[in-house]
Amino acid sequence: MIFQVSFTYESGFRNSVHQRFLETEGAPAPQQVGMIGRWHHVEGNGGVILAEASDPRAIAKWLQQWTDLLSFDVRPVIEDEDFAAVIG
Repeated sequence: MIFQVSFTYESGFRNSVHQRFLETEGAPAPQQVGMIGRWHHVEGNGGVILAEASDPRAIAKWLQQWTDLLSFDVRPVIEDEDFAAVIG
């Protein structure tokens, strides 16, 4: 299953977020999660991740290391052909 993960953070946490991101070398996904891509908002206070996992608990566990600094909106998403099957 593919998940769209939107993340944001308050400007007061900016330095802590940037420091942790650099220290963790980009906060790589665990083995159970395949990160398809990550994009950052140009103003620097958030972004979007696309990730794949067979178990949503793996996504939740991955994000837990950031919940003290970031807010998340996690949504499972489906591709066009799956959506066509749903509405067709």
